[in-house]
Amino acid sequence: RDGYGRARRLRMRGKVVEMFYHAYDNYMAYAFPHDELKPLTKGFTDSLSELGNLNLEHLPQDYNGSALTLVESLSSLVVLGNLTEFDRGVSWLSENLTFDVDARVNLFECNIRLLGGLISAHILAKDYSSQNKDGVYQNQLLHLAENLGSRFLPAFETPTGLPYAWINLKYGVMENETTETSTSGCGSLILEMGALSRLTGDPRYEAAALRALRKLWSMRSSLNLVGSTLDVLSGNWIEYSSGIGAGVDSFYEYLIKAYILFGSDEYWDMFHSAYLAVQKYFRHGPWYHEADIRTGEATHWQLTSLQAFWPGVQVC
Repeated sequence: RDGYGRARRLRMRGKVVEMFYHAYDNYMAYAFPHDELKPLTKGFTDSLSELGNLNLEHLPQDYNGSALTLVESLSSLVVLGNLTEFDRGVSWLSENLTFDVDARVNLFECNIRLLGGLISAHILAKDYSSQNKDGVYQNQLLHLAENLGSRFLPAFETPTGLPYAWINLKYGVMENETTETSTSGCGSLILEMGALSRLTGDPRYEAAALRALRKLWSMRSSLNLVGSTLDVLSGNWIEYSSGIGAGVDSFYEYLIKAYILFGSDEYWDMFHSAYLAVQKYFRHGPWYHEADIRTGEATHWQLTSLQAFWPGVQVC
């Protein structure tokens, strides 16, 4: 009746599988173990290190990235039922991936992509291993995640508890590091770091992320709106114009997901207050504009891909 009968759904599912393997197989053939494939040239990028390092000469000569696309693909391999390739990926990462590298990385990107990918794959590996008599998984991905998470902690050593946006995986916070970060950057860490604490029994990760989130929420305006950029040392807003797009988007997303994952009413209360404020001050008909968080007055209009998550949040 709705135009999506069984035959059509199967065709669409098959197309998704085809598209995944088109991307994954070519990455493995031409770019692995680097982070991403450049599809037109069959080259590669190591975005995790390149994003924060204008000069890459200091990286080890044998540095080949963090196999980021592989890490992010592991959960999809399980969903698609390719446990052979999943096992192969887990084995390679267990034996080869290291974070003891002199590379300045973005905390937010490293958290959502690398730490999140490792934790998700670990949970799936545990489920798969428990159902498979031949399963030999021994928490290798969790050990990697814990090693990575421990390298995040120096970023949170600020007077406010708000983390630096950038961290050197080997040496911690660099001298003269920028103190500017985004709302997303310090408010979108609780899912991965909270899960890491629950899985390892080490409370430091969740405590650091939650302290930062609480501090960020305490900085909201009287209208229950948060800005887009701030200073981690002073705890003051740098940019008061805000919306639901770049710099803020995942802050809202993580609040509702944290409530779903951890069940704490604190996350729901934050989300509900923030959501009502967004609907009141940022929405104009079917569109959302940017507004000054102090007055609620519109500052400018923009329509970007990073705003597209909002309908998903509304149906959670």
